[in-house]
Amino acid sequence: MLGQYLPILAMLILGIIFAGVSLVASRLLAPRQPTKAKEDPYECGITSSQDPPERFPVRFFLVGMIFIVFDVEIIFMYPWATTFREIGLFGLVAMLIFSFAVFESFLYIIGNGALEWGPVKTLKKNRIVDPTRTTNSTIRRVGLEGRTLEEEEAA
Repeated sequence: MLGQYLPILAMLILGIIFAGVSLVASRLLAPRQPTKAKEDPYECGITSSQDPPERFPVRFFLVGMIFIVFDVEIIFMYPWATTFREIGLFGLVAMLIFSFAVFESFLYIIGNGALEWGPVKTLKKNRIVDPTRTTNSTIRRVGLEGRTLEEEEAA
């Protein structure tokens, strides 16, 4: 019974051996002459004129997580699509609930600006503040009737 898994085990062992031999050979045979130009990041044939940022922005990871969520949804949809006749109405309702939850969370993420990559917009508040307004004139203190100043400081 275990004989049927022997080819898979042999391929796994051969793959591990090949990867190990390749890593050791590249360490032993590769020339090491690091220069500033070789250590600089290289992207699409354009050398960078500025230093790379220290960290990726959080929005980068949010887009990655959105991608993973939709991948998981597709992973769940494939078995459902292949067996939807056997599971009937229950499977359809379950998949609709699941799809609605994923779509609703996607709308929430978009509404909070997870996919807006431009500069952060700040809202200008054009309020004219009356200079005579203070916390004593605008905040109503409840339950202070009949108290003296010493009692208020003690409380």
